[in-house]
Amino acid sequence: MFGLDLISFAVLFLFFLVFVGVIAVELLLGLRYIPNNRVGIIEKLWSKGGSVPEGGIIALHGEAGYQADVLRGGLHFYLWRFQYRIHRVQLVTVPQGKIGYVYARDGKPLQPSQTLGRVVDCNYFQDARTFLGEGVTHEVGGQRGRQRMILREGVYAINLALFVVISEDAVYRLAMQGTNELETLISWQNELAEVDGFTPVVIGRPIQTYDQLNPEKQLTVDSIGIVTIQDGPSLPHGEIIAPSVGNDRNDPNYHNNFQDPEAFLRAAGCRGRQYVPLTDGTYFINRWFASVEIIGKIVVPMGFVGVVVSYHGRSGRDISGDAFRHGERVAEGERGVWERPLGPGKYAFNTYAGAIILVPTTNFVLNWITGKTESHRYDDSLKSIDLVTKDAYEPMLPLSMVVHIDYQRAPSVIQRFGDVKKLITQTLDPMLSAYFRDIAHKKTMLELLQQRDVIQAEAREELLRKFRDFDIECVDVLIGKPDTAEAGGKIETLLEQLRLRQLSIEQIETFERQRAAAEKQQTLNQAQAQAAMQTQLTNSLVQVEIAQNHGQAELVKVSKQAEAELARARRQAEQMVVTAQAELERSKKQAEQTLVTAEAESQQRVLAGRGESSRTMQLGLSEASVLLRKIQSFGDPRLYALALVAEHLSHSNQPLVPERVFMAGANGENGHAIGSSSGMMGMLINLLVAEKSGFQLSDQGGMAGLQEFADKMTREALDSMQQPMAGKPELPPALQR
Repeated sequence: MFGLDLISFAVLFLFFLVFVGVIAVELLLGLRYIPNNRVGIIEKLWSKGGSVPEGGIIALHGEAGYQADVLRGGLHFYLWRFQYRIHRVQLVTVPQGKIGYVYARDGKPLQPSQTLGRVVDCNYFQDARTFLGEGVTHEVGGQRGRQRMILREGVYAINLALFVVISEDAVYRLAMQGTNELETLISWQNELAEVDGFTPVVIGRPIQTYDQLNPEKQLTVDSIGIVTIQDGPSLPHGEIIAPSVGNDRNDPNYHNNFQDPEAFLRAAGCRGRQYVPLTDGTYFINRWFASVEIIGKIVVPMGFVGVVVSYHGRSGRDISGDAFRHGERVAEGERGVWERPLGPGKYAFNTYAGAIILVPTTNFVLNWITGKTESHRYDDSLKSIDLVTKDAYEPMLPLSMVVHIDYQRAPSVIQRFGDVKKLITQTLDPMLSAYFRDIAHKKTMLELLQQRDVIQAEAREELLRKFRDFDIECVDVLIGKPDTAEAGGKIETLLEQLRLRQLSIEQIETFERQRAAAEKQQTLNQAQAQAAMQTQLTNSLVQVEIAQNHGQAELVKVSKQAEAELARARRQAEQMVVTAQAELERSKKQAEQTLVTAEAESQQRVLAGRGESSRTMQLGLSEASVLLRKIQSFGDPRLYALALVAEHLSHSNQPLVPERVFMAGANGENGHAIGSSSGMMGMLINLLVAEKSGFQLSDQGGMAGLQEFADKMTREALDSMQQPMAGKPELPPALQR
């Protein structure tokens, strides 16, 4: 038992000696151990070299105070406890895809124009001596305060006595100034978290923005970033947007979209909103140096152009001409209204540096109709036009107008009016209202209703001419039905009368069409009846053809009989001519007797006086008229002559045909034989008949002489009727002979 106690005591004593030895070695050698996940910050409690110079907290030359160098993981010697205090702190860790911000407690003071400390190549704040400017000039060393340089993702062995690192989930610092410093650091962390400063800027994500054509409607577009720099020299007087600097990749001061603050400042960049926006991509930007506002790209839709009104740039030369006094139109990049508008598309346009005003280039409709508006909402303030007609009616006229703006003249329109809505409300609306009021004053209500097409055509031509002066084109004017609801029913009564009148006209037309339909129905019925009787009609046609054939046969037969009768009649006529020649002699004698009697009666009438002469003249005219009517009753004067000759021959004492006739052949003219009426015997007969008849036969035969006698008697009768009767009636020459 005693032996066991002795052994235990020996072991405990051995451990005690080892512990004391270790402590002795540590005390003698100044041994310190730093874990690999930590950093040791050395605080020198005393030094024969004195303290840190005034104004600093980090010792660079062995002075008492916090030393610039740090201890990394492992054993470290000659750091005696009575002289050095070691502060073991965590390594600074910036998570993947995040940003760390640095605050320096020591360094050169900031200049009055500075907000952040300049960037120093100090291995991302892990080389405190370089940062503090050891071995370099005063101007090159790092500056105290918030730094322009940021820490990207990774692990850093940073002297937290000199630097404070703020990440999204931690504040890395060495507690030196109590809770006040901690509260300040926490407030900075919260501010950065509010602007999402620990996350790189991502541009191009779709965002919701208002629609320029319809502000009440949200529009999803790609995003851009508007950068506002918080450090550097101020903008020149009169400028609101910092000019573009260091954006050329070949420029030695290329700052790569504000990710290199020192290059931006070397390129003479100014603080304030920058003209060049951030486009699609990811950017690691120090939010203490630059804030980024995410806005949407400007979308110029199809059917529109974007007129740029620039608030930034140098003053340019007005290219709109001296005659145009509605503002300046300048070239691209100059301040004013740009000459060339932007076509349809998406634009990363800085809306703080200017504005893009959309101008429609396709035909669009404007409604002067109360309560109605198109999707573009240019006409949301337009109302129906109140009119007063010639006959004192007060209708409200709704109308629509189709307008077109030439895309090349869109900048001129914006110069003149500011935007399309002002063009409509300040120019088109009063002009159009005044024009139609003037028209209404000259028209009655009925004329306004019935002459709508004429008024519409005239308005189109007149407004086309007027609008051309404002660089817009009136395509068409469409007039609607006047609103009569506020006229107390008077216009409705007038319209009702027009409806009744038109209804009457339509009824007349309907009745006329019904009559025509009835006639067509009758024709149809006849056609149907004819079709029903088609068999009988065919049989009838066949019978008609048979009858026609029989008729043609009978006609041939009758024709032959007529020819025979004609020949017989000709022979009889020849006989009658001979008889008429015999009778003609007797008629001549009777005519001579009539002449003697007439002369005696004439002498008696002369003695009776002029009254009797007048009666005799009338009687003569009457007799001549009777004689003429007799001749006309025969139709042919020759028939009357034949009748007269026949009558005289019937009373002749001489035989018409001689008892003995001598026949001798002879040839007539052209060698043709002449019948019984030619030759010596024929000539003797002809002379005998002529002598007995009292007229001369011509060389052509008795028939021609007979015709001459008949014509002569007819002419003498007509002449006796036409000659004036003076004293006594004159008989025709034939009767006088």
